[in-house]
Amino acid sequence: MKQQKKSRISPQSSPNHPIASLKTMLSSFSDSPKLLPPHTPHFILFSRSQRNLERGQAVTLGRRSILSSSSSLLNFCFHSFSSEGFLLWEIKISQDGKLNTNMGFNIRFIHLYRMNLLNILTVFLLMYLQVKFTAEELRRIMDYKHNIRNMSVIAHVDHGKSTLTDSLVAAAGIIAQEVAGDVRMTDTRADEAERGITIKSTGISLYYEMSDEALKNYKGERQGNEYLINLIDSPGHVDFSSEVTAALRITDGALVVVDCIEGVCVQTETVLRQALGERIRPVLTVNKMDRCFLELQVDGEEAYQTFSRVIENANVIMATYEDPLLGDCQVYPEKGTVAFSAGLHGWAFTLTNFAKMYASKFGVDESKMMERLWGENFFDPATKKWTSKNTGTATCKRGFVQFCYEPIKQIINTCMNDQKDKLWPMLQKLGVTMKSDEKDLMGKALMKRVMQTWLPASTALLEMMIFHLPSPAKAQKYRVENLYEGPLDDQYAAAIRACDPEGPLMLYVSKMIPASDKGRFFAFGRVFSGRVSTGLKVRIMGPNYVPGEKKDLYVKSVQRTVIWMGKRQETVEDVPCGNTVAMVGLDQFITKNATLTNEKEVDAHPIRAMKFSVSPVVRVAVQCKVASDLPKLVEGLKRLAKSDPMVLCTIEESGEHIVAGAGELHLEICLKDLQEDFMGGAEIIKSDPVVSFRETVLERSCRTVMSKSPNKHNRLYMEARPMEDGLAEAIDDGKIGPRDDPKVRSKILSEEYGWDKDLAKKIWCFGPETTGPNMVVDMCKGVQYLNEIKDSVVAGFQWASKEGALAEENMRAICFEVCDVVLHADAIHRGGGQIIPTARRVFYASQLTAKPRLLEPVYLVEIQAPEQALGGIYSVLNQKRGHVFEEMQRPGTPLYNIKAYLPVIESFGFSSTLRAATSGQAFPQCVFDHWDMMSSDPLESGSQAAQLVMDIRKRKGLKEQMTPLSEYEDKL
Repeated sequence: MKQQKKSRISPQSSPNHPIASLKTMLSSFSDSPKLLPPHTPHFILFSRSQRNLERGQAVTLGRRSILSSSSSLLNFCFHSFSSEGFLLWEIKISQDGKLNTNMGFNIRFIHLYRMNLLNILTVFLLMYLQVKFTAEELRRIMDYKHNIRNMSVIAHVDHGKSTLTDSLVAAAGIIAQEVAGDVRMTDTRADEAERGITIKSTGISLYYEMSDEALKNYKGERQGNEYLINLIDSPGHVDFSSEVTAALRITDGALVVVDCIEGVCVQTETVLRQALGERIRPVLTVNKMDRCFLELQVDGEEAYQTFSRVIENANVIMATYEDPLLGDCQVYPEKGTVAFSAGLHGWAFTLTNFAKMYASKFGVDESKMMERLWGENFFDPATKKWTSKNTGTATCKRGFVQFCYEPIKQIINTCMNDQKDKLWPMLQKLGVTMKSDEKDLMGKALMKRVMQTWLPASTALLEMMIFHLPSPAKAQKYRVENLYEGPLDDQYAAAIRACDPEGPLMLYVSKMIPASDKGRFFAFGRVFSGRVSTGLKVRIMGPNYVPGEKKDLYVKSVQRTVIWMGKRQETVEDVPCGNTVAMVGLDQFITKNATLTNEKEVDAHPIRAMKFSVSPVVRVAVQCKVASDLPKLVEGLKRLAKSDPMVLCTIEESGEHIVAGAGELHLEICLKDLQEDFMGGAEIIKSDPVVSFRETVLERSCRTVMSKSPNKHNRLYMEARPMEDGLAEAIDDGKIGPRDDPKVRSKILSEEYGWDKDLAKKIWCFGPETTGPNMVVDMCKGVQYLNEIKDSVVAGFQWASKEGALAEENMRAICFEVCDVVLHADAIHRGGGQIIPTARRVFYASQLTAKPRLLEPVYLVEIQAPEQALGGIYSVLNQKRGHVFEEMQRPGTPLYNIKAYLPVIESFGFSSTLRAATSGQAFPQCVFDHWDMMSSDPLESGSQAAQLVMDIRKRKGLKEQMTPLSEYEDKL
């Protein structure tokens, strides 16, 4: 929500100005507050000097309340209706009588509340309610490392993460409970509210105090009853999964949200796999329970089977990707690691809630009751006995159905049917008291209020997080191996392992967040050891930093340390380890992510760079409509590259500016940000989206090729061969890389990929960008001066592997073997100027003699649709070169789940074509899956691949015909 600049306005200058009318209206108010007709502007007094304002106080209207404020600065808020919804004016009157206005908050969703003054005030207070905690209180708890929980909320798109997060935010008093679920506090951008999806991950720090009674069964270490929860709400749409990666890196636990009807979807699996790869412990909530009662009206046993299936599917994924150091990370309702929730209505429960209630009622042990409430446990009220099989009598029902599901169903039905005479005695038995004004509510509003009071979502979910997610002190013990690149026995690894606030600073910045003042960014990250404070000088190690070198290394002071609170930020003096933090003043030196340590810690290694589950495979070229805006475009692209963890902004040799993203939606959002936020609204022209390809080889070179240097005194002999299956993927995932210990690397290569051990120790480099999935191996025997030309050959390789011989696309999965080298005896005749271009030519020659092929990116598409839409889906996939490899019916629903592979180049407009063919019944989700080799030969004229190569070359402004092999290969 944009805020315009503050402006001094003289009320005399314009008699129709709101402030002029404000003075007139205030003078006409009587002393007693009164409600105004719906279309009169309402004035709300709000004084920042008072803490914890009650709703009644904050909305007092009239002169008396103005005079009684102790603040030297009076804040008025004035709102007026506009065609787009609702405008709030904040008006400050200082003691000298000068007026200051600040117009902002153009809130669209307030159409709903337009006629009701009380609700308008509620929504207003939602923006300005004083929080139940202050920055000082938060800062105090930051030192109790056992009482901190860093967690992210992850799920498939539209499974209800942001809505559920509202309930947690409301518990901390940041928004009013009445509007939780409607506001989506963590969706801070206008386009997020418009599209109804989360686009950027948003951090928010919550303070929560637990009672001694609630903590009596807690086994872990704790320091008092106050907890700090650093929560990050992340996007569910697959195009933005890089935001999820950035969120997961700086958290220790994850709340996985799954829609109880749709079940585990493709993105649920992707984010869970990422979370377990980062060694993050998950807990699960089965969301949208209200759909079972209000929409589908399923009976208890059917609902139990649905929930059980969802939990089982999630556990299958967790078991597949589990890590021995993380231990058993599967979730079990009877152990309290699964919650059942309805985010929209703000209620949730774990079996612990019901077990406590029945344990005190029947006088049985709480843990025994927990076990009975899930699984094959049936209770017959007639005989008052538990059995492990259904006896078949009408009264015998499963424990979960009888004691959890049916009581909720009964209360919901009673509320929806307005049977208040039955409802109040039921609530009295449950110990739920309603306020007098709430008793007048009807239907859904009454149901929402009753359920929120009886089973508040915040209590169930926050307690589950506090009990079952690890504190930083516990989590960093087993995460240090994944995080730290250096030796695991040095002081930095030890400080991370111990989460030591007195140790050296180790801080990982996982993303840059644009600040409200244009062009500046907050560096958002997590402190793993030591503490970061305002004014501290830090060493900034970028992603390309190599210990001992000066590349990508900066020393700079932190101007300000801030804790993130959704839409607002609070400045604190310092932040100790185990917490998330935002910093001001480092944005010139950090592009996307970096490791920070103290200025003097020169031996520190950086924290490992993040690996993303998607690749930026869709590219567009952008240019300015008006040539004079070019500097804005160049600056805008730099800022765009900072603001998104995934987007790649590059300049081609032809001078084109290229923006690459994960998919159509991701690119659309990036270009919108570029134009509106980073270029001040200057117009841009974008090309049609194009797809990145990769170049590879099919078999070993048919002969050893040789190239001579320009002075004809040096000869390089080389062969190319394809890499073993799975090796390129292992390099992509970071399992094998240039920074590994050579002994460990050669062991993996020889055991898993059948390499010769000695050969595995002679890898010169990886490329492109020194980390890509191609490599150069030294096969020479007894060559003089070989080490002197190694750097030049490596430089030639980086160049060649970035721009392959076919169409100047990146190479992939090629292993180049240096067979022999003949060098001139004088060093001056074998310098870089002679060797680098020769190396590039010989790499190209060996690629062209090894049956070169193109690789195209392929999406995995998951489509949910009813049976009658299947024909349309198959025909669209066939037109688009897609092929289905799995089709299954969702048990208990009329929906089918279809999984197919679809080439990315065919995916543009796929969603709209599919909706047209199935009358809007099919919903596709595309995620980048793998690179697929195109069967045709690009060297054979007229083939599909040859045509594609020509198109790519034409687009890049190269000669349409490829350079022939004879240009690269020399004869003796």
